[in-house]
Amino acid sequence: MKRPVVLGCIMWITGYVLALYTELRWLSLTASVLLLITLLGIYLFRMPGRQPICMLLLVGIAYGYFQWTDQRNHSALLPLAQQHANLDGSEVTLHGRFASPVAVDGDKAGFTLEAESIRFQDDDAFPLGGESVQVSLRLLAQEQQAQALSWRRGDALTLHGTLRSPSPARNFGGFDYRRYLHLHHTHWLLTVKGVDQALVEPMAPSLSVVQLLRLNDGLRDALGRRVDLIFPASQVGFMKSLLVGQKDDLDAERFQQFSELGLTHILAISGLHVAVFLGVLIWVMRKLKFAKETYLLVCIWLLPCYILLTGASPSVVRAGLMSMVALYAARRGLLKDVLHIMAIVAWAMLLWNPYYLLDVSFQLSFLVTLGLILGVQRIDNLLKKWISWPILRNTASLTFVSQLISFPVSIYYFNQYSLLSWLVNAVLVPVIGMIVFPAGLMALAVGILYAPAGSWMGHLISWLNQVIFWTTDNIQKFDQFKMLWPSPSLAWIVVYYSLLVFIYVCWYALSQAKEQGNPISLVKVKHPLRFNLPLCLTCIMGGFFLLLWGGYSPERFNRTGLVQFIDVGQGDAILIRTPYGRHLLIDGGGTVVFHKPGEEWKLRQNPFEVGQKLLVPLLKKRGVHQLDLVILTHEDNDHSGGLQAVMEQIPVKQFLFNGTYKPGVKIEKLFRSALTRKVPLLPASSSRDWVQIDPVTRLQILFPAGPRCWKWLKTRTRTPLCSSLRWRALDGSLQEIWRKNQKPRCLHL
Repeated sequence: MKRPVVLGCIMWITGYVLALYTELRWLSLTASVLLLITLLGIYLFRMPGRQPICMLLLVGIAYGYFQWTDQRNHSALLPLAQQHANLDGSEVTLHGRFASPVAVDGDKAGFTLEAESIRFQDDDAFPLGGESVQVSLRLLAQEQQAQALSWRRGDALTLHGTLRSPSPARNFGGFDYRRYLHLHHTHWLLTVKGVDQALVEPMAPSLSVVQLLRLNDGLRDALGRRVDLIFPASQVGFMKSLLVGQKDDLDAERFQQFSELGLTHILAISGLHVAVFLGVLIWVMRKLKFAKETYLLVCIWLLPCYILLTGASPSVVRAGLMSMVALYAARRGLLKDVLHIMAIVAWAMLLWNPYYLLDVSFQLSFLVTLGLILGVQRIDNLLKKWISWPILRNTASLTFVSQLISFPVSIYYFNQYSLLSWLVNAVLVPVIGMIVFPAGLMALAVGILYAPAGSWMGHLISWLNQVIFWTTDNIQKFDQFKMLWPSPSLAWIVVYYSLLVFIYVCWYALSQAKEQGNPISLVKVKHPLRFNLPLCLTCIMGGFFLLLWGGYSPERFNRTGLVQFIDVGQGDAILIRTPYGRHLLIDGGGTVVFHKPGEEWKLRQNPFEVGQKLLVPLLKKRGVHQLDLVILTHEDNDHSGGLQAVMEQIPVKQFLFNGTYKPGVKIEKLFRSALTRKVPLLPASSSRDWVQIDPVTRLQILFPAGPRCWKWLKTRTRTPLCSSLRWRALDGSLQEIWRKNQKPRCLHL
């Protein structure tokens, strides 16, 4: 066995996966300890067949460890919750300490509280032992923003508010907030009105981990303020995310754009950033004539600081730990196998927190790293015949491998993929990673010493950023290259990676055969079994494309109609799937916000919007590639507000509304979006006739009453519906867009 650590890590992950999908109560921590003792005994006594037996035992040990960890992840209030019917909505007083920095956005302050005790009205205090509670504090005056921002991690806090249980997913396939908090060891929410309900006592200086994290929070804030001074306001959010890992100021539309183009990994501190950071650091120390042993040791000690400064996400923890192990091995001349280093880091992280396995950042980071280690050089060798320029060939290999490896995980979590992602990553990732990021680091370092000089460098970098944004803005306009994918199953993902391995094996064997002068080689595996390589490669690639075809639309041959009432809070949203795969959306919900003049400070930078946060992700996850008909019953915001995000992110073929135009900023924006995308606007009126949606589905409009705006034309194959928009109700600017983009159209469903 050449790599026992790697194989052991794979078995450990296998045990975790089995624990996620099955439940064996008898396989607890005690059973895992006994299995571990058995494993050690087998190795000490060198029993025959010990390797496969030990691998199976390792799966059982991991299973029990994960199950034991998950069973311990419950609230200390569980005994009280079992005694009382419901603790949700109880007025309580919590005492504890700030476990995170305070984030202030408009009239909301949010943070995590490490609760030591809880008191229910006049009852005695109940110990919680440091349980995490997520706090949402509503600010009642603008002055309270500064007061909330003055609170820091580690300060003692007594807080009075309402205890809430996190909400589970309200829709099938929707975001499960309760599960998300459970994976972060949080089981309760506390809502508070006003800072008057909080009594804060500053933490006394001491030598502790909390004090270290507190200092790190202050340093991150100071770096963020320095970035504010160095770069233009329109690019501050992008540079903060790139340099410091702070995403609070990142523009939502820019993030959505990067997400659609497959560039979100640039905004997450990962291996590329760590490599560039180390490269700049080593280059500086070499110029200062540091010895090799010295600068390697300095890098090892500075990497934990960099991990903390950039937010310690799973991707940067993985990259940082791998770099630390590699640097230590290089300094001592020890282990140099990258796969072993990666397996050691993954194993350590999963032992520390088994829930890392469910984190998308952890999954993408390790999968892409594994793919780059195993695949780049092999693909590079195969491409030598077609691409002679080494730099271009290496870039193509990196892009090809990373895109293929990350594809299943990306569509599972984000449900979208751009066919231009390959090109965008190949062109922009080197520019951002090798020019913008190191130049930004230097500008930040210079800006700390002398702000005007850093600002001058930041101004130069901003020109390149403008070119990058201009490029992404124009590439995003090619809607025909965007693909929406439903979340695949675990079995589909396993088959995908298996077929990739088989394709490479056959391709490599065929290339070797051609080099030996036998292009149609019959490879002998076991006598008399032989494989025709070209035929095998053709069949496997055919199966691979068939897998993609089936994964893109798994319900293609399902002839069952489905009416889904989506819970969007206030308002309505109804999704209809016809037996022949047509999708109709009736209304889109909406968030109703009321603000009085002078209360602009309450506006949040990234408020919850039903269409963007709930409806669009749900439609993508359910495999809605396009909406054949969107119906707006009336233009109140709780029915029309969510349709703006739908119109921007999901192709819409027809838009049916009630024939009237209610003036307003949001509804005008919705109609503008429809007209600029050349979506036919169809005014409705009641009719005894039926609109044929597909061979077995018809739609009848019952309201509004009045003169018929629609003229029916009967044909043998379909029933088109010609419409005339009552566009005189639109304002002048919308009329102009109508004249340029709208033509007489017919509804062909």
